[in-house]
Amino acid sequence: MREIFIDSARGRFAALRNDRTHAPKLLAMHGWLDNAASFRPMAPWLAHYDLVALDMPGHGRSFHYPDDAEYSMFSTLLDLLAAADALGWSRFAVLGHSMGGAIASMLAAAAPERIERLFLIEALGPLAAAEDTTASRLRDSVIQRRALDGKRKRVFGDPQVAVQARMQTSITALDEGSSRLLVERGIRAVEGGYEWSSDARLTLPTAVRMSETQIRDCLRAIACPTTLLVADPPPPYFTPALRDARVACVRDIRCVSMPGSHHLHMTHPAEVVAVLGL
Repeated sequence: MREIFIDSARGRFAALRNDRTHAPKLLAMHGWLDNAASFRPMAPWLAHYDLVALDMPGHGRSFHYPDDAEYSMFSTLLDLLAAADALGWSRFAVLGHSMGGAIASMLAAAAPERIERLFLIEALGPLAAAEDTTASRLRDSVIQRRALDGKRKRVFGDPQVAVQARMQTSITALDEGSSRLLVERGIRAVEGGYEWSSDARLTLPTAVRMSETQIRDCLRAIACPTTLLVADPPPPYFTPALRDARVACVRDIRCVSMPGSHHLHMTHPAEVVAVLGL
């Protein structure tokens, strides 16, 4: 895959593309604090697609929001449609992992005329929050956002330190090879060493989350064929009971499970492509 830049009405995206421009269109969307390199291991098995793996806004080498703007699900949906417009894609399939899968679900609900198929890994809809936690979540988000202003990022003297840090992230722990792929694209050189290239605002708690009822209403609006792949064992935030309840909301969905970790698309790419039916 080669590096490309997509100048959209919303900002400049960085992406990786496999140069099969006359093949079916497949937009790949990575997980939280990952980047487009998440899909490098799968790329050899997706040569029959025009595959574009985006660095999502605020991630990798893509644009960051201005200081007076904040990231939200709604703004991200507008960003993704702007990227597709800039590519000249009227309809396309979406491959999403984790956060990318959650956003892809909402994109299919919000713009069903644009999405041909969904291939989701470890996500169906975003994280929910109980309605009676709204005020406390909003309060915490305001406090932490204001505290972030002017705060400097950690500087690593050696990229290997970043690789080790990424490997030890809770829940989404990675093997060293996968971690290195993501870190190589996810850091930038600064005075004294390296820092994460992602926007620090992405590490803050989400100010407002949908309730589970609202999410399920969106899932019922998905019109395209959908395939969901989940890892066994499941992550604690996507329990089998929650998964099954959400799957029941989607009219045309196939749900499959395979042994592996949260990033099984990086550790077992050929098997994941086969199981998803890509």
